[in-house]
Amino acid sequence: MYLEIVTPDKKIFAGEAELISLPGSKGSFEILKNHAPIISTLEKGQIKVIDLQKKEHFFSVNRGVVECVDNNVIVLVDS
Repeated sequence: MYLEIVTPDKKIFAGEAELISLPGSKGSFEILKNHAPIISTLEKGQIKVIDLQKKEHFFSVNRGVVECVDNNVIVLVDS
């Protein structure tokens, strides 16, 4: 699935991902390929991304939102 993580200033990640772990406002959750469509708010925490080469990427965020539709995921965060 294709993932973009964007702040008001810049794009901090763009690429294919195998797994995305997010700090949801009602608890953390993961998005995998073919996930059902979802829109959710995010709280302060850490986003974990595992890319197709199994490399882990971590991003600390304050607040934001995530949308997943048709294996395209966009995460908009404050910082």
